[in-house]
Amino acid sequence: MAPRVLCIAGTDPSGGAGLLADTKAVTALGGYAMGVVTAVTVQNTRGVYDVHAVPVDTVIAQLDAVADDVQIDAVKIGMLGEASLVEAVGEWLRRRRPPHVVLDPVMVATTGGRLATDDAARMLRDLVPVVELVTPNVPELGVLSGVDTAPDIEGIVGQAELVHEQTGSAVLATTGDLLDGSAEDVLVQSTGERRTTLRLPFVRVDTPHTHGTGCSLSSALATARVGAPDWEAAYRRVRPWMDGALHGGLSLDVGKGSGPLDHTWFLRR
Repeated sequence: MAPRVLCIAGTDPSGGAGLLADTKAVTALGGYAMGVVTAVTVQNTRGVYDVHAVPVDTVIAQLDAVADDVQIDAVKIGMLGEASLVEAVGEWLRRRRPPHVVLDPVMVATTGGRLATDDAARMLRDLVPVVELVTPNVPELGVLSGVDTAPDIEGIVGQAELVHEQTGSAVLATTGDLLDGSAEDVLVQSTGERRTTLRLPFVRVDTPHTHGTGCSLSSALATARVGAPDWEAAYRRVRPWMDGALHGGLSLDVGKGSGPLDHTWFLRR
């Protein structure tokens, strides 16, 4: 049975990030994608020009409409934008208790546009204990840990362990934007009283087309986690697909800025 994955995110009309990227990633990993819209953005591969938030009551009504009808196997949370929405989604998660929840703590787009208010960014720290896995990039990890942005992989390890210790959530720190040349993502998770910290090597892809990478990775992980024993197993399934999507993005020819991944690269081999 295909994992039924509910994605909570804003839109990107150019299709590279947000809810459209989420649904592509879920589908590519063999899941059935559902989507709740939190904001309508005006953006393309060159930047974010405007953001229109969906009213909080409407977002929660969308969530309840799906949950009242469909068995949800996993949830991916992306752009929330407003502090009141962060709080409301946290309450919804406590009430509905979906099996697996991945939080991509979206604050700033790859193209540089701000996607969360300062209050929302601070409140995302309070949402982390409610989810099973959080997937920050390097600057987002600094915000969640309350420490300055880490300059190297050792700093990433320390911050990821700190967030895990403070929240109990598993942490996958993605390091594609780390400037020290390292190529390891960092996964911190616990089984019972036993904590493990894994440094997961990857091969860097030399590409400017990384629009929607965080959205896509977190959605793919939510899908892969259904039926997998832990987040390490889910990551090891997702990483080869992500590498192929990054390589595929080099030849997609979409937009004049930071272009998208090729989510279905394997169909064109």
